[in-house]
Amino acid sequence: MSETSAVSVVEAVHKELFVGGKWVPAAGGRTFAVEDPATASKLCEVADATPEDGKAALDAAVAAQAEWGRTAPRERSEILRRAYELLNARAEELGLLMTLEMGKPLAEAKGEIAYAAEFFRWFSEEAVRIDGGYQVAPNGNGRFLVTRQPVGPTLLITPWNFPMAMGGRKIGPAIAAGCTMVIKPAEQTPLSMLALAEILAEAGLPAGVLNVVTTSDPGGVMEPLIRDGRARKLSFTGSTAVGRKLLEQCADKVLRTSMELGGNAPFVVFDDADLDAAIEGAMQAKMRNIGEACTAANRFYVQRGIADEFARRLTERMSALPMGPGTEPGVVVGPLIDTDAVRKVTELVQDAADRGAKVLTGGATVDGPGHFYQATVLTDVPADARMASEEIFGPVAPISVFDTEEEAVAAANDTEFGLVSYLFTNDLKRALRVSENLDAGMIGLNQGIVSNPAAPFGGVKQSGLGREGGSVGIDEFLEIKYVAVAL
Repeated sequence: MSETSAVSVVEAVHKELFVGGKWVPAAGGRTFAVEDPATASKLCEVADATPEDGKAALDAAVAAQAEWGRTAPRERSEILRRAYELLNARAEELGLLMTLEMGKPLAEAKGEIAYAAEFFRWFSEEAVRIDGGYQVAPNGNGRFLVTRQPVGPTLLITPWNFPMAMGGRKIGPAIAAGCTMVIKPAEQTPLSMLALAEILAEAGLPAGVLNVVTTSDPGGVMEPLIRDGRARKLSFTGSTAVGRKLLEQCADKVLRTSMELGGNAPFVVFDDADLDAAIEGAMQAKMRNIGEACTAANRFYVQRGIADEFARRLTERMSALPMGPGTEPGVVVGPLIDTDAVRKVTELVQDAADRGAKVLTGGATVDGPGHFYQATVLTDVPADARMASEEIFGPVAPISVFDTEEEAVAAANDTEFGLVSYLFTNDLKRALRVSENLDAGMIGLNQGIVSNPAAPFGGVKQSGLGREGGSVGIDEFLEIKYVAVAL
């Protein structure tokens, strides 16, 4: 990558707010800096929205809702299809933009662009399949008509770790359902969303349907919109702690909510598993997005008969991963998002080591600019280590040993979270039995990746409410209306 190409992709993105189909500065001309996590240097400045700007964005969404909600499903479908094609056509520059602001390796960033585009293709097909019902009343004297209509103006809040895909996973079904939106991307990674807004406008999305507010004060800008009462839904992806606060705020106006929250994914390997597949799955589940994913394997439980060999082979793979800026060819371990992320990973590894865990590889930060932490493997991690109950969000694989199936299931379920669990075994009966007994909304059975636009993504317990993607993803943006007809 040349310095010129990096500068050009950043310069090409609008840095203002996108409100009512226009690019506008924040009130008072306020801006905040966007950082390159590989160098800790400033990439650019973007508009820093105030509560006043947030209200203007909601005003635009509310004003556009009635007309947009009446738009023909096929028209909404075609807009999504054009956006899908534009994203794929511009995957190179959009991938580079994402790597610069988020840090993930360029190959992964381009893969995320394709993943985000798939949500638009999927929901372009769902837009024309919104159904209803007709039923004879039990007493025969009437008829029931059931239809589904847009929820109305929605508030969307997306995280920094998948800045394009998480936007696509919310925007896609909202457009398909006929909802207008105010979306607030994470302050660490606003550029991908600003670029996506421009693409959707080019694809023909009418003014006011999508409004983007970038801000360094997310609580100050979004809470008034939640409590305003005109928005009728909030969809949030982020930490469980923030999700709890948002649910409290939504209760004031009884907003419908979708919450994709934290995870603490167990990765369970039985001694009858295909060890090659288990190691490959472990690398995918742990190192996708540098471990900065709610679906990342957070706790490895390996049956005693293969524990030593699993640890040896995983250590061999992890220690060989190239580290550096995500823009460099071949890099797998890019920088973490910021200094807070590095500090947390460092604290969790040190806590485990202080409690008796052994560091087989890594376990340290990297000298020089940027927010780097070595790919790390630990064994003999005790159950009371902080990383057993807290999301690591970094390239750290802690391994513990179990003896029985019952012990493995109990350890895997010993968490307040329930997003995803990974399970490796070649015993079909055990696979079904354990899958049913794991407290998780998703199970990766003999594979290390579960995310797919055609599948319902979401968790149980404190990992969230509702599902995104799949045939049910559009349901989160539709209300059911029943009409009683007298005969």
